[in-house]
Amino acid sequence: MTNPRVSLAIADPKDLSDFKRELQGAFAIAVVEEYGDLPDGPIPSDEDLDTSINAPGAVALRILRDGKKVGGAVVTINEKTHHNTLDLFFLKVGEHGHGLGHKAWLAIEARYPQTVIWQTHTPYFEKRNIHFYVNKCGFKIIAFFNAKHPDHNHPGPSDLPGDEGFLFEKVMR
Repeated sequence: MTNPRVSLAIADPKDLSDFKRELQGAFAIAVVEEYGDLPDGPIPSDEDLDTSINAPGAVALRILRDGKKVGGAVVTINEKTHHNTLDLFFLKVGEHGHGLGHKAWLAIEARYPQTVIWQTHTPYFEKRNIHFYVNKCGFKIIAFFNAKHPDHNHPGPSDLPGDEGFLFEKVMR
């Protein structure tokens, strides 16, 4: 693959069903690798995705490689504090390993230059995500949530067994 041009576009409301299906497909890989099978229904559930996409300040973005849809993200932008969150981030199945995720993250940072702090979460078993956020994107792990230390502000999806996960933070300035 040559040096692809990665850009972002606001997700078209007519595209949201494909956006959700592609995200669920990407997330299913890690869940099946960890648990051997998917619980009933897709992960995250359609309801969880709708809640995230429609939350106050949320922006659903399409990740494009040379104009072709290869993934997406949902960010929540706080225009007052500039403490923003990366709520969902995915590349379509088959698009990993080409540097697109890192380029997409850099495009998100460039799109929101007023950001003071970015935060995101990932389940404990997603080693690929942990590597990506810490080693590629410069986030720091600031909390590990589990049964003895639950995250009351960001409960995990109820459709996964267990509730362990990491909170990452990246201070921009």
